Amino acid sequence: MDRKGFIALSPLIVFVALYLGVSVIAGDFYKVPITVAFMISSVYAVAVSGGMPLRRRIDIFSRGASTDNMMLMLWIFILAGAFANSAKMMGCIDAAVNLTLALLPDGLLLPGLFLASCFISLSIGTSVGTIVALAPIAAGIAHSTGADVPMLTAVVVGGSFFGDNLSFISDTTIAATSTQGCRLSDKFRVNAFITIPPAVIILALYALLGTDIQAPAAVPEADVVKVLPYVVVLVTAIFGMNVMAVLTLGIALTGLIGIADGSFSVFGWLQAMGAGITGMGELIIITMLAAGMLELIKERGGIDCIIKVITKHVRSMRGAELSIAALVGVVNICTANNTVAIITVGNIAKHIGDRYGVDNRKCASILDTMSCCVQGVIPYGAQILMGAGLAAVNPVSLIPYLYYPFAIGLATVASIVFRYPRRFSK
Repeated sequence: MDRKGFIALSPLIVFVALYLGVSVIAGDFYKVPITVAFMISSVYAVAVSGGMPLRRRIDIFSRGASTDNMMLMLWIFILAGAFANSAKMMGCIDAAVNLTLALLPDGLLLPGLFLASCFISLSIGTSVGTIVALAPIAAGIAHSTGADVPMLTAVVVGGSFFGDNLSFISDTTIAATSTQGCRLSDKFRVNAFITIPPAVIILALYALLGTDIQAPAAVPEADVVKVLPYVVVLVTAIFGMNVMAVLTLGIALTGLIGIADGSFSVFGWLQAMGAGITGMGELIIITMLAAGMLELIKERGGIDCIIKVITKHVRSMRGAELSIAALVGVVNICTANNTVAIITVGNIAKHIGDRYGVDNRKCASILDTMSCCVQGVIPYGAQILMGAGLAAVNPVSLIPYLYYPFAIGLATVASIVFRYPRRFSK
């Protein structure tokens, strides 16, 4: 890596050193607020981006923080905060937790949550929407049973990536297949070989780990009417309604039911929504700072430098596939968005694949699975931030329990090294 490339990537190095490095040394991930770490690294990114006026650097930073995808994500965060807190205040979470505890036998809470997150994400094609729906329930179950909150939240976050890999309406699936010029059904078949076996293994692991999680002896009777907002959110999302429309409908239902049964007044409902939106403030700040910093890294050639270094020593089909996996993974670390990472490197991956005879269906699958693996374990990714925010825990505390995203990465590397599925690896 040359000096120019190192300087372009140095803001990310500063962030990692400041947040992760200092926290590990201190033995406490609460010592350095993640917002402060991003603020310092963002200021540093603006400072070292020489060769242009300060105003131009700030404009580039602001452009990255306010792209269409970024603003859509922020709107989802705002609506999710309003829905989650208004649902909590009207008793929706407690009712959903009590219903879950009543329906699931002891020892099956962990695999039950994982299966639910897999099924919902497969149906709606969005990991964020799945997390919005299930993370509050997972946290509520953890509090009711005395289980570890980060662990149960991580079960939902990890399972939410199942749909990102296999759903026909997932953004990552559409981006991967369109950049590689293959059909959704073909890419699905490749992905099924790579992602379903790890899901089965992780499900069995959760069944073993969850044997000690016992429901309380006396579970209060669930008020089924108060579960309705969650049911409607899940059903409408499964049938393909836009996630923002889904959340708006959920907010309206919490108001109607909560006011009707006296859980809160009209003003209480408005205050609950306001508190929920305010509670998302840190998440919104982190997202905007990260996006602005990463836009400066891209502008200064940091992404191009990564691509050049990773593809320098490719000599074979296996090496080409490994380079594609590494390429999308590293760019995902820099962009903190798996769809953006796939779009960024998709055409380059197609050229690499065509040159070394990589099946475009296998290439699309590698782009999808490896980007989801990385997105599922970086503490500043939207999914972990959303899950941690809704469960009121530190994002880093989820990482040790994110078994499925790690398993996807291992399965992807294994499919490259051991050349499977055979039909798509010749």
